[in-house]
Amino acid sequence: MALAKELMGYPLITERSSLVLSASHFKKRTQTTQFSINAFDRRPRKAKSGVVAAISEDLVKTLRFSTTTGDRKSEEEEKAAVKFKVRAVVTVRNKNKEDLKETLVKHLDAFADKIGRNIVLELISTQLDPKTRLPKKSNAAVLKDWSKKSKTKAERVHYTAEFTVDAAFGSPGAITVMNKHQKEFFLESITIEGFALGPVHFPCNSWVQSQKDHPEKRIFFTNQPYLPNETPGGLRVLREKELKNLRGDGTGVRKLSDRIYDFDVYNDLGNPDKSSELSRPKLGGQEIPYPRRCRTGRQTTVSDKEAESRVEKPLPMYVPRDEQFEESKQDTFAAGRLKAVLHHLIPSLKASIVAEDFADFGEIDSLYKEGLLLKLGFQDDIFKKFPLPKVVVDTLQESTKGLLKYDTPKILSKDKNAWLRDDEFARQAIAGINPVNIERVKTYPPVSNLDPKIYGPQHSALTHDHIIGHLDGFSVQQALEENRLYMLDYHDIFLPFLDRINAVDGRKAYATRTIFFLTRLGTLKPVAIELSLPPNGPKHRSKRVLTPPVDATSNWMWQLAKAHVSSNDAGVHQLVNHWLRTHACLEPFILAAHRQLSAMHPIFKLLDPHMRYTLEINALARQSLISADGVIEGGFTAGAYGMEMSAAAYKSSWRFDMEGLPADLIRRGMAIPDATQPHGLKLLIEDYPYANDGLLLWSAIQTWVRTYVERYYPNPSLIKTDSELQNWYSESINVGHADLRDADWWPELSTVDDLVSILTTLIWLASAQHAALNFGQYPYGGYVPNRPPLMRRLIPDESDPEYASFISNPEKYYFSSMPSLAQTSKFMAVVDTLSTHSPDEEYIGERQQPSIWTGDAEIVEAFYGFAAEIGRIEKEIEKRNADPDRRNRCGAGVLPYELLVPSSEPGVTCRGIPNSVSI
Repeated sequence: MALAKELMGYPLITERSSLVLSASHFKKRTQTTQFSINAFDRRPRKAKSGVVAAISEDLVKTLRFSTTTGDRKSEEEEKAAVKFKVRAVVTVRNKNKEDLKETLVKHLDAFADKIGRNIVLELISTQLDPKTRLPKKSNAAVLKDWSKKSKTKAERVHYTAEFTVDAAFGSPGAITVMNKHQKEFFLESITIEGFALGPVHFPCNSWVQSQKDHPEKRIFFTNQPYLPNETPGGLRVLREKELKNLRGDGTGVRKLSDRIYDFDVYNDLGNPDKSSELSRPKLGGQEIPYPRRCRTGRQTTVSDKEAESRVEKPLPMYVPRDEQFEESKQDTFAAGRLKAVLHHLIPSLKASIVAEDFADFGEIDSLYKEGLLLKLGFQDDIFKKFPLPKVVVDTLQESTKGLLKYDTPKILSKDKNAWLRDDEFARQAIAGINPVNIERVKTYPPVSNLDPKIYGPQHSALTHDHIIGHLDGFSVQQALEENRLYMLDYHDIFLPFLDRINAVDGRKAYATRTIFFLTRLGTLKPVAIELSLPPNGPKHRSKRVLTPPVDATSNWMWQLAKAHVSSNDAGVHQLVNHWLRTHACLEPFILAAHRQLSAMHPIFKLLDPHMRYTLEINALARQSLISADGVIEGGFTAGAYGMEMSAAAYKSSWRFDMEGLPADLIRRGMAIPDATQPHGLKLLIEDYPYANDGLLLWSAIQTWVRTYVERYYPNPSLIKTDSELQNWYSESINVGHADLRDADWWPELSTVDDLVSILTTLIWLASAQHAALNFGQYPYGGYVPNRPPLMRRLIPDESDPEYASFISNPEKYYFSSMPSLAQTSKFMAVVDTLSTHSPDEEYIGERQQPSIWTGDAEIVEAFYGFAAEIGRIEKEIEKRNADPDRRNRCGAGVLPYELLVPSSEPGVTCRGIPNSVSI
């Protein structure tokens, strides 16, 4: 408020009548609890109805007394006759960097502003005019000093505007903005002062386009939340109009400046006009079910009328304007992309001069010690062989200063040989980058669910004899009964694709199953690996089983088998657990939220930080990560069939009702329901770091969501009659997940418990689940032998011609099976980018403008309590990581489990939980 007064330059008329609440009063309304969330009073909230005095009654009486007309007027008419002024403080965020065109347009706008082409605002009351039945409005006001402040270099620039309103205006509920300049601007917030109810806040956080591009006025609402049936009369039409604008009409090619949210299928991953080999099937529809993505409306390709034409980088993909990365995020992502290009360029050039394969482990280590310029003068060899522009030469030479060095992945930080050990291989199944696939073995040997007519016998090649000697004295039946057998089972997801994958030059894969035994110390150890191929393979047995080694030959075989398991694991992690279950499956809920939930809706306000940047990162993924010949196809075993594999998982195993952490743990047999336990379940592996920490966060999110939901829905009838809420959930399912709309497992949305469960699941997926699956990609996968994303050779047996070369030089065979130098470098650079936190990251327990994101002071107070609980959880995780009894996260050479530690610094830190799927 002090800032607003200083900017206004002189006191308001209304200050003499004590119209503005004191700062101490405002603080009292929003002060935090004692670091806890208290249940709210369930009494129905009083609807805000009736006339709200715009100025103090004393001032109205004074003005009424001084009226010299002898006529008796109604109080409403007398108030209408009184005019007074209020001020707006408008905060605009500047860009740090502008290109020449932007700078020129900015100067033109500064000049145009002087001659009347202004930023025009109009204040709208929550009340209707009793005569016209239209919302009461102020006069139009312009932002002052735009041209004067056009050269200001500050990140935020504050402008003022002055409105004249009637005393009977009521409370402001909306404001319209018309940009008559040529250039868009980012409107961060507006604060109105001068009304009796105190400062009125409009958290805008939106790009306002020029009138020439978007003729309609932009509408912004106050931070006061309203359910649809509580919407004040003056705002009802505007609420509906704004949602209609955001939905669009489903036609036309979207411009980058548009703010239209709509659905489409994944028909833009291929590029058939460029090459028939780059054609990809449409994902979404009866033939290949898949979630929907944001519609761009681009023209179809010439070669395939069902395929949408491509926008290749560096050209931008359409997402609604407010979903695009902010500047610091763009800079971080662009820097990562540059690093990826440079890292890929050198080994690609090197590969043409020397052999592609790594010679030994030392050559991998040199990527971190010396960078990719492995020999003195190697730059000169490149420059002579490949004439390059000076800018590229300069960049390459800069590499000797470290630009092209890789940071040492965290997996090597405590024990560089840890990844070779069986206990570390097993530990990563519960505390690594993909801790969500391990399941309890309920039937041994395991059985396939695939059609035996197509894929051969359903029974496994695993037998009791394979594992009995590794069960520490337990029989197989005892191990099953005492919940000591666990499994990574990638048989059914890989086997249908193996014929096509293995037909590709330089790609070889198995469908793997790995059996683990839970020791008395609470750690896991692998006891058998089953490697399956399609039953019609000409040279190899379709199923073979390897067990822990007993000599040198079986040791190399075992290491290769573990590498194939890790390759399966990396593919399922990336294509199913990471991309599908967090990125792709959340997008329909986000699109529907913008289309069906008003910015005034309390549930939109709750979800808003958990939707940030997701549409943009998903669009970028469609452009260069999951597209034909993109990074995923180039770097992972499944190659061109990866997205079909992702779609197969969506069809066969994705269920929204099982995406919450407790339900998922019980589904995988990792926990059993137990009402006596803190989270309502009992973990069967007590030291399961992902689950241990995840349950703390799940409970904190659930408590916060329940507090929030109960505040606005004191009885179930309000949920059932909330048209926006029901439309959001219905559209998310029936349009966004249309191919699974008839599934009987979709949760109902009728009660408080229903809504709490749905919202908790969405927030969990967007924040903690995504963080657990994403930010360890470089720390664990940056050392490729630990998690090879693809394999290039099968494991030879004695009948294979390759067996002799394997026996004579197993290390060379091992590296010829691993990704090449070029593949490794490109993969490392990409996962480095994907594991990086940007400087503008917003972490769980944080949000923009924390004290005014909602006008509900009790909810602000509860949010601070939630933030405090997140802080307590972080301290508890730190305590667990120092507990020697927790051997899966503490010990000699053992990495602490920090992927669910809430806070982080920028960069690759292997910790930190952003609010949203933002990378």
